[in-house]
Amino acid sequence: MDSDLDIARSATMRPIEAVAEQLGLARSDLILHGPHVAKVNWETIKAKRNGDRGHLVLVTSVSPTAFGEGKTLTTIGLNQALNARGHNACCVIREPSMGPVFGIKGGAAGGGYSQVLPMEQINLHRTGDLPAVTAAHNLCSAIIDNHLHRGNELDIDINRIYWPRTIDMNDRSLRQVTIGLGGAANGVVRTDRFDITAASEVMAILALAKDYVDLRARVGRIIIAKSNAYEPITTDDIGAAGAMALLMREALMPNLVQTLEGNPAFIHCGPFANIAHGNSSIIADDIALACSDYVITEAGFGAEMGAEKALHIKAPASGVVPDCLILNATVRAMKMHGGGFASGGGRRPTPEELETENVEATRAGAATNLRRHVRNLTENSIPVIVSINRFAHDTEAEIEAIRDEAVKAGARQVVLNECHARGGEGALDLADAVVGGGGGGG
Repeated sequence: MDSDLDIARSATMRPIEAVAEQLGLARSDLILHGPHVAKVNWETIKAKRNGDRGHLVLVTSVSPTAFGEGKTLTTIGLNQALNARGHNACCVIREPSMGPVFGIKGGAAGGGYSQVLPMEQINLHRTGDLPAVTAAHNLCSAIIDNHLHRGNELDIDINRIYWPRTIDMNDRSLRQVTIGLGGAANGVVRTDRFDITAASEVMAILALAKDYVDLRARVGRIIIAKSNAYEPITTDDIGAAGAMALLMREALMPNLVQTLEGNPAFIHCGPFANIAHGNSSIIADDIALACSDYVITEAGFGAEMGAEKALHIKAPASGVVPDCLILNATVRAMKMHGGGFASGGGRRPTPEELETENVEATRAGAATNLRRHVRNLTENSIPVIVSINRFAHDTEAEIEAIRDEAVKAGARQVVLNECHARGGEGALDLADAVVGGGGGGG
């Protein structure tokens, strides 16, 4: 099978106007960023968001290995499959950040024959959303240090400044730094750190904001420090919030791209699930639900993080609860959780550990990790479908072990998913499961 990059580069993309037309969007509804990427303008979002809504399907995962288990892949593949069945569907996924892109996990545009395009531009922040978040965040950092330099009217305790700087790159040497060196003209000497941009509170806020007014209000409530009297100090107090929100005026609008099979996909925001809520934006969901019968979105990390926060943070904020939950599982993850091999701490499993049949470890992992995730998700009174993301070396016995444990745990259906190798065709059974009772439609 060709590499993800070769598959993406060999694809023939549709003009983004044609993709938008599939959603009922006209050229005037778009702000083009080249022939294959566009933002949906704010007036269109306001006009459409309060109409009829489609069904929302949330894709989550068992506790993942370091490589990821294919949530984005499954989200894109299911979108393609639903469109292949004749349904009006689109997906909403998180924006990649360059730290993971250049790290062990790689890009976040799917894989194989279930990708979003243009893959390279998407992975390298084509529309500049992450640079806008970086700029907004670091503007506040600069204002804090300028305030200290100009006399510290708010009496900020320099040992209780909670606002770091950000950069969209994994750079170990910047985890802890000393700033303000070189004399009084260069500011106040203090320790600081850099976080990756996707870990910024600004990114989490951007994804939860419903409009510009909400964005400005949320940004203004950020607590950046405490005074020497232990009083909280906010971005509004220091005069940074308005300019921060202004820097994100275009980043608030979701990005429209396409899947490998030419179906519409929105990609917007990418907060991490371990330190934020781990979901794409409310605004992207709103426009997708207004234009589609089925919208498939994803939640970061495992279900105990991303899905839990989707249900208990994002859903209350948006007012939209998923109609169906898809729990993505892989044989390799079950092998790891069943003791078949170790992953993490810089160790990569060997090809033999990944590819050699180990039914005992697979069942042990499914009986613990998978079953717990299924039980937790079913407590939300939302149908749960387990999607087994199949790899070429997975055996029937290993797959059957996962299927058996998922059914015992209470999954509505268990479906084999081969969208990596076969695109939408490989996820047709999953699409049928969603439409036939998991996703609220028929």
